[in-house]
Amino acid sequence: MTVAIQIKDVPEEVRDAIAARAAARGQSTQVYLRELLEREFRAERNKHLLESLVGRRSLAMSADDIVEEIRGGREDDE
Repeated sequence: MTVAIQIKDVPEEVRDAIAARAAARGQSTQVYLRELLEREFRAERNKHLLESLVGRRSLAMSADDIVEEIRGGREDDE
């Protein structure tokens, strides 16, 4: 499910800079901002995943163990 987000009181120079960045990528401002928010979300999720692995400083993890950790982190986000 998606939701709408409205941001008020954005300075004109910020709005103009965001619009210019979006245009440079061939995107609408809406698409650019949505992708920016999604990247921020993924970065934070990845940070938490890496922090959960700090105590496991071992090369003994199998590929299956790594996949299990990743999937567990994704489930926590839902």
